[in-house]
Amino acid sequence: MNKNNLYVDIHVLQNVPPSCINRDDTGSPKTAKYGGAVRARVSSQAWKHEIRKMFEEEFESDKLGVRTRKVPQMIAEEIQKMDSSISSENADKLAAKILGNIGVKEGKNGDSSVLIFFSRIQAKALAELIMKDSKDKAEYKAALKNFPSVDMALFGRMVASDSSLNYDAAAQVAHAISTHAIHNEYDYFTAVDDVNKEDESGAGHLGTIEFNSSTLYRYANVNVLELEKNLGSYTSEALRGFVDAFIKSMPTGKQNTFANRTVPDFVYITIRKDQPINFAGAFEKPVSGSNGYLEESEKRFMEYAQKVYKNYACEPEVVLTFGEKNIEEILEELKCAIEEQLSESEVE
Repeated sequence: MNKNNLYVDIHVLQNVPPSCINRDDTGSPKTAKYGGAVRARVSSQAWKHEIRKMFEEEFESDKLGVRTRKVPQMIAEEIQKMDSSISSENADKLAAKILGNIGVKEGKNGDSSVLIFFSRIQAKALAELIMKDSKDKAEYKAALKNFPSVDMALFGRMVASDSSLNYDAAAQVAHAISTHAIHNEYDYFTAVDDVNKEDESGAGHLGTIEFNSSTLYRYANVNVLELEKNLGSYTSEALRGFVDAFIKSMPTGKQNTFANRTVPDFVYITIRKDQPINFAGAFEKPVSGSNGYLEESEKRFMEYAQKVYKNYACEPEVVLTFGEKNIEEILEELKCAIEEQLSESEVE
């Protein structure tokens, strides 16, 4: 076992009724072929988008970043907060100089030419350098590299023009797949013209919506030491917020049509010191659903986990599952366990 490894794995089984929460370019629910069978699929990008939206409830705004081309405008706002006597026009001119100092090309209307994952704290640090009239480009790059937001540390940042400004993602999120085979279905619907006269028959509109229902296996992991490298003492709080958002979030595609929002039926969280392990192999053979999928999926999962622990991997340092404890108690226990593990690693 490598003492320099520390991972949190989050495994979820979640029933989703008729829905179309993540569509492809033709409007069909996304699918994947696994174990020779077609499965329902929800992309990791779709779920991460919803996780980031939930972060607005989990964290204060100064702990979060934004993906934007309007970097100069954000810095200009910070300049005016520091000195209200500076006009908006002059603040914009001062901030516009920042792009050259951080090696990013200027686009239209004073924006940056590319999206940059950027935090309010970084905007403030850059504004401070402008206000003291720093000419040192290294200082500007350091300000853009330091003070990463929670979502930057978790999901990473890539700046193509300067790799020194990149962050490695501490979190990995798998595409969710159904534990069983699925066949997409079609809902045929009509809409009636409410102002039709009595002698006018027929629908005002006809259409179809493709959908499916599924028991999804969802998985994510977090490299805790990578997260700590960027967030320091805030690591356990950030991890708690990520796990909470991962468990509770759901992509919102066609949600008004299907009202399909559910909560997980099974959650299994581990703290590991060897490596993160995705347990999708438990469902390589599609679950048969004559009496539903959840019970058999949970049984398959636990049997597969024990097989992995016996043959390949170490038993987890900590296992947390729902039962006698609710989600808030589980999350607090996870936070405390991570703090304890990090404290032990420092002693070692």
